[in-house]
Amino acid sequence: MNPPGALAYYVSAHGYGHGVRSCDILRAFNQLRPGFPVVVTSDLPPRFFLNHLRSNANSFRAGSFDVGMVQLDSIRADVPATLERVEEVYARRPELIAGEIAFFRQHHVRLVVADIPALPLEAAAEARIPRIAVGNFTWDWIYSEFVDRDPRWERMIGLIQDGYARTDLLLRLPFSDEMKVFPRREDIPLLARPGTDRRAEIAARTAARESCRWVLLSFTSLDWNDEALDRVARLSGYEFFVVDPLGWQRRNIHAIDRNLIPFRDVVASVDGVVSKPGFGIVSECLVNRKPLVYAERTDFLEYRLLKAAIDRYLKSIHIPAARLYAGDVAGALEALWARPEPRESVESGGAEVAARRIAQLAGI
Repeated sequence: MNPPGALAYYVSAHGYGHGVRSCDILRAFNQLRPGFPVVVTSDLPPRFFLNHLRSNANSFRAGSFDVGMVQLDSIRADVPATLERVEEVYARRPELIAGEIAFFRQHHVRLVVADIPALPLEAAAEARIPRIAVGNFTWDWIYSEFVDRDPRWERMIGLIQDGYARTDLLLRLPFSDEMKVFPRREDIPLLARPGTDRRAEIAARTAARESCRWVLLSFTSLDWNDEALDRVARLSGYEFFVVDPLGWQRRNIHAIDRNLIPFRDVVASVDGVVSKPGFGIVSECLVNRKPLVYAERTDFLEYRLLKAAIDRYLKSIHIPAARLYAGDVAGALEALWARPEPRESVESGGAEVAARRIAQLAGI
């Protein structure tokens, strides 16, 4: 019998990468402690979690306790708009903390986990509930490069650090900053797990030619006009794929419904990926051994961490963002296939490690 109570798990809505890796941990936790209630709080769509998590022990509530970066698209950020949003959130700090403490009491929460908003961790500290952070960077670190542009960032960074500093444990993911703001840190392996090759099924659904090179265009948004799309559509010998929310359709560009084909299975089914460097897609390429064409990412310190990992562990090539925005991907793709295979690999199995530590700290 599981003891009474619940696990409260908070997921940043900054991007799907935070959601995917949280689901990897939650799936492992559901298997380790079947039936133990988990309440997931995020502004990511509930159907996203339902597509990744099958246990009836999980429930979902809408809630946002961080901003991440306001994105113009998957590559470019709007820094001034981000500051305005962060200030709005922290203007409600007492109200948000009080609301979460009431939620903890209502659901008899035994442990709070956050990837990686600071406010739920601060609320847990106030309620004297054990708390764990999961991540490879912190928002105060991401925002630190903006202080010279606007000194208002300094106060926001201090408030975020206050929450992180009251955390019992950080489970630090690969490709991370030092994250010294956390008093106690433990490194864990990569969370992602390989997908299933469903190439034949995808071909049947989309009429894509199996004999061609298959390339996933992995972006939640990208400012491609008709000229850029037409340039890609003219490439012979290639079939391109996008996953919602993108819905581009051209002769050789096909949209895949992630409700029908999970994202990791899409990655497992293609020959290569074109993307921004994000933790989620880098992890998926690593575990599925897929080569990557990547563009530089602006105003996001994590880029240098992930670029180092890409250069070390992946068959990869950089494409200048200007060429990417023009749809001029042919040269980079042709060069990609000739790149050498990486000599090093990354340890996996981190989801199970994280699940065990969560169960231990929750006392279940």
